[in-house]
Amino acid sequence: MNIFQHTIKNTVLAQGIGLHTGKDVTIAISPAPENSGISFHHKGHGVIVPANYKYISNTSFATTIGKSATAISTVEHLMAAFAGLSIDNAVVEIDGPEVPAMDGSAYPFVKLLHKAGLKAQSAPRNYLEVLDEITVSQGDKYISLCPFGDVPAGDAGLAISLTIDFDHAAVQRQSLSTHISSKEFETKICKARTFGFLHEVEALQKNGLARGGSLENAVVIGQEGVLNRDGLRFSDEFVRHKLLDMLGDLYLIGMPIIGRVTACKSGHALHKMLVEKLMHSPNAWRVKNFESISAPIFQDGHLAQQVWPVSRGARLAGRVVL
Repeated sequence: MNIFQHTIKNTVLAQGIGLHTGKDVTIAISPAPENSGISFHHKGHGVIVPANYKYISNTSFATTIGKSATAISTVEHLMAAFAGLSIDNAVVEIDGPEVPAMDGSAYPFVKLLHKAGLKAQSAPRNYLEVLDEITVSQGDKYISLCPFGDVPAGDAGLAISLTIDFDHAAVQRQSLSTHISSKEFETKICKARTFGFLHEVEALQKNGLARGGSLENAVVIGQEGVLNRDGLRFSDEFVRHKLLDMLGDLYLIGMPIIGRVTACKSGHALHKMLVEKLMHSPNAWRVKNFESISAPIFQDGHLAQQVWPVSRGARLAGRVVL
């Protein structure tokens, strides 16, 4: 767990095609001051959209945030990269309606952010610690968020147990449990690509979606199995990508979570429901950080030994104030 907030050292650029719009887009990711969070700046419209759950405008096939009639879609993979690398503050300039798909995973963004360089800042990093269970469901789909448990701070963080279940022999039922860390994210999660079934992709394209989708930026599943020539990156790449999506969506809370997630067949809409219910349940969480820990306890922004963070701000009235 990081004690201090982080940004990046240098501005980096990425170009690509939007998965759903099929439009060419360029993004520039730049450093940002402490306590400013992640924000998207639409260059063409001159609108700034904070990367915050309050600005989620659509969750159909991707997570879209918007403000003043300006929408920026498919933010979840980039947000997952920020979450996985513990980047708190950054500005994303974008000249189109959708974050580029790249290869369909968060890996290109992770490489880009490492190229930019990570920079520790002087302000303490805030964590949202879950105190009571929050559950949302839709039919047989559900997500439950619980307290992490009574462990030293160095062992706490965000743990996710996720199950998916698709009626196709290439996917079927897959489960994955992991304790999120930068190493875990980079080695096991960030390279997992988005996926879709061929018949669904064709239907989506007829309805103006998935216009940029291809075997270059998604795993496509046909009647007989995976159509991509090189196959899968992991035998359970599908559930790994769903966990990546969840991580990106949950980071729209505005800070990392200390808690345990158990989910089955969840998606963007259910992630939004969970975040909204959590943030409107002020007695179910509190904000904590490490600001009063003395110098010998930490080195280079990371814990040197296991300690429990000192409470700050306690419970806030249903919203995060940074």
